Amino acid sequence: MDVIAWILIILSFIIAFVGLVYPIIPSVLFILLGFILYGAFYSFGDLPWWFWVIQILFVALLFGADTLANAFGVKKFGGSNAGMWGSTIGLLIGPFVIPIAGILLGPFLGAVLAELIVNRSSVKQAIRTGIGSLVGFLTSIITKGIIQIIMIVIFVIVI
Repeated sequence: MDVIAWILIILSFIIAFVGLVYPIIPSVLFILLGFILYGAFYSFGDLPWWFWVIQILFVALLFGADTLANAFGVKKFGGSNAGMWGSTIGLLIGPFVIPIAGILLGPFLGAVLAELIVNRSSVKQAIRTGIGSLVGFLTSIITKGIIQIIMIVIFVIVI
């Protein structure tokens, strides 16, 4: 039974890291699932109250990091709210329309198209906004990846 428990726990952590690249997968929820699986298979008593407080704070940080990184990238490169929304929509749709390249092309094209259609920006400015969107997305992946690693390291130290 231990082997099955650890396979499920580790699998949930792996899915969380896949979710960094495929944003349709709620990464942070799979991290929490791993912790809950541990508690269900072994004991929630092994995970003290301060562990859960720290993890919930990291969850809030992860949700905020996603939004802030995208907004920062688009705004830093001169984009508008339309560019941010286009980037977000492209991020969600891109991987399904263009399976592998859509992960990077989705937010870029979404921001570019939104700037061109909604704001009637110049092509140069729209492309600049698309690059900002891509920078924000990549920054978000790195930031969230580091936070998720920290969450798992704390878990391993506690158990």
